Amino acid sequence: GCLGIPEFGTDFAMQMLIDTKPKYFSDLIRIAGLSHGTDVWLGNAQVLIQEGKATISTAICTRDDIMIYLIGKGVESGLAFTIMESVRKGKGLRDEWIETMKEHGVPDWYIWSCKLIKYMFPKAHAAAYVMMAYRIAWYKVFQPLAYYAAYFSIRATAFSYEMMCMGKERLEYYMADYNKRSDSLTDKEKSTLEDMKIVQEMYARGFEFVKIDLYKSKATRFQIVDGKLMPSFSSIDGLGNVAAEMIEAEAQKGKFLSREDFKNRCKVSATTVDTMAELGLLGDMPHTNQMSLLDFM
Repeated sequence: GCLGIPEFGTDFAMQMLIDTKPKYFSDLIRIAGLSHGTDVWLGNAQVLIQEGKATISTAICTRDDIMIYLIGKGVESGLAFTIMESVRKGKGLRDEWIETMKEHGVPDWYIWSCKLIKYMFPKAHAAAYVMMAYRIAWYKVFQPLAYYAAYFSIRATAFSYEMMCMGKERLEYYMADYNKRSDSLTDKEKSTLEDMKIVQEMYARGFEFVKIDLYKSKATRFQIVDGKLMPSFSSIDGLGNVAAEMIEAEAQKGKFLSREDFKNRCKVSATTVDTMAELGLLGDMPHTNQMSLLDFM
């Protein structure tokens, strides 16, 4: 469910969610702090949570946690701030600070955790990120088609109409191929695979695509049409935004007389015309404007 959600959609962040089992909004803020810190989660908070020494609520997740925790333990506020600043910059703890912390009942695991930290994220920054993610997640749950339309239009950088919009079976065929070649995928193919995962989820939720309509589709924006998603022209492989915008603009001016007319008016390559024809997007449009004598017989 976190696929495509900012801050929580990566494999790393999703594993953190599995490990920490968050229940509250505040837990999500703490997880965002952990994911943006250095040596805060792996080999640190993760270990403490797995061993039962800490929970997502008690582990050190943001820099503010240290100062607030120490003040709560009775440490003088100025010293608590100084300790927080040293730890969040990766400078560790002085011996005299450790003694003070122990005198105020700070457990050994907490001191151990502070010593490992190299950088810590501010809580306010984490809260801002999570608020944004939470709003987007609301749309994914309650307005799914609007969410997917926006995501594919804006965030999906390697979307492919040919591989993703021709049905669930075709998508899963390509996904299986990509997964077999996971060690040798190009950067573009890795991005395509990430987009495939979102599309696979969309299909699993019972939603479908409708075929691109030459006269209704938009250049770069997906649309909701009769409870389904209509892809943009730019989702076609090899068709850039400029060409997609030209097609949309020319389509609004009137019907195309032929593939030749389409090519000339939209200033696209012959390869693009052939691709669109193979995808069935040009219908029964004749190749040229010329009419043969057979048309009159």
